[in-house]
Amino acid sequence: MNIMLFHSAYGLRPAVRTAADRLRAAGHEVWTPDLFEGRTFDTVEEGMACKDEIGKDELLRRAVLAAAPYSERGLVYAGFSLGASIAQTLALGDDKARGLLLLHGTSDIAPNATADELPVQLHVAEPDPFETDDWLSSWYLQMGRTGADVEIYRYAGAGHLYTDPDLPDHDAEAAEATWRVALGFLDDLGAQPAR
Repeated sequence: MNIMLFHSAYGLRPAVRTAADRLRAAGHEVWTPDLFEGRTFDTVEEGMACKDEIGKDELLRRAVLAAAPYSERGLVYAGFSLGASIAQTLALGDDKARGLLLLHGTSDIAPNATADELPVQLHVAEPDPFETDDWLSSWYLQMGRTGADVEIYRYAGAGHLYTDPDLPDHDAEAAEATWRVALGFLDDLGAQPAR
């Protein structure tokens, strides 16, 4: 599969490159655009301040420009937290998208969004201060209305960005379980014809 993998508000940290290498080792082609242009952060507060400074529209513009050269191939959009929300926005706007892999995050859904049978997999901590139960219930229903085929996996006791081994949120067991399921999801996508 061709995967466009977006980083979190911490920036393009080593964990994102490690995840991309893991996906490549499983036979996938992966791109990791740097939406923060080289800046990385040690705290989520610093990262969110950078996100706000750049602005949502500019971040989406950068993401679209990064994905555009490859979108004809039929991309799987993926991302971590903030990057997941960006991946979701791009996938719902790309009728050639092959799938959507969300790690630790979701986003608002435009009322007119459509995603006819788009395979979507979400992995989140339980509880997660950024992805509350009420929000996820509403998000799931809205994604269903778009026509997406959604699976949600929740990991009790894990911190928000639990797949990043360099952050306090890290949960090795939940991270391994996430990657095992996610790699299976990508294998299944590879066996399906393009939409």
